[in-house]
Amino acid sequence: MLSDTPGIHHVTGLAGDAQANLDFYTEVLGLRLVRRTVNLEDVLQYHLLFGNTDGAPGTVYTSFPAREAEDGRVGPPQPASMAFAVPEDSLGYWRERLADCGVTSEEETRFGPDARYADDASRVPGAETALRFSDPDGTRIELVEADQPVEPWTSRVPEAHAIRGFFGVSVLSVEPYATASVLDTLGFDLVAQDGDRVRYRAPGDVGAVIDVLDRDVPFGREGAGVLHHVAVRVADEAELHEWRDLFAERDLRVSRVKDRHVFHSLYVREPGGILFELATDGPGVTVDQPRDRLGEELVLPGRYEEDRDLVESQLPALDYTP
Repeated sequence: MLSDTPGIHHVTGLAGDAQANLDFYTEVLGLRLVRRTVNLEDVLQYHLLFGNTDGAPGTVYTSFPAREAEDGRVGPPQPASMAFAVPEDSLGYWRERLADCGVTSEEETRFGPDARYADDASRVPGAETALRFSDPDGTRIELVEADQPVEPWTSRVPEAHAIRGFFGVSVLSVEPYATASVLDTLGFDLVAQDGDRVRYRAPGDVGAVIDVLDRDVPFGREGAGVLHHVAVRVADEAELHEWRDLFAERDLRVSRVKDRHVFHSLYVREPGGILFELATDGPGVTVDQPRDRLGEELVLPGRYEEDRDLVESQLPALDYTP
């Protein structure tokens, strides 16, 4: 029997310069590089994974940096932004930190007194404030204060303010009701609406929020600075096959189940145009790396190991200090 997803597994974006991408997420945001590998569709392109101490599901942002990437444009049908959770009373620290790093930020208040809630139980006391900014490629990022049980990576940011995984994502759909229907199937419940922002929440306690935005804006264009897909968590590979059968029965565009080495997954393009991935929690990024050495060396899937010299010669060198 299919079970509701507890929330987000990871979010993946497209980037330009690999070193600038690495520096921003580790030096500025204080995340840990938990895996340095290659794009399985193009082994001469990096795939970088950033997360908490052990790269737990719900904490990992992954990027595909490519030197030749053209700038993208955020618009439907795409994920519009990703939000990380930080502890209560941390936005002041982050506002100053971003400014010191030359990053411009602004605050947006949401779900105030004019918001509508599905029921009293889902009402969040007080308004929600999001600190909004962008990475060097223009990827839209938010920080939201939320209590989430995540062990943070504290190499560069004090534990009292360090990122606690994903809070959620916002998506721009071409058919918001269709996207909402798929979210409902996955286990997200409608909890609130604030203007053109409709909030859905999964039952987990990390990365449980997806906001569907109903906005008349120009269509997006894939490229650097654009979020490519959102992955949600499933229990195991057997359940993935059940999900695939369900999506196929509903005539949705669904991939086969794929072995991504650190997890198994499938992709589904829902009628609103958003690309969702369903991914298993395990085996995780420590399957082939010691926990205390995550991200320090290039990890290649076994079938590419014999070509390591060729692959490394074509990838730009990266300077990284944990």
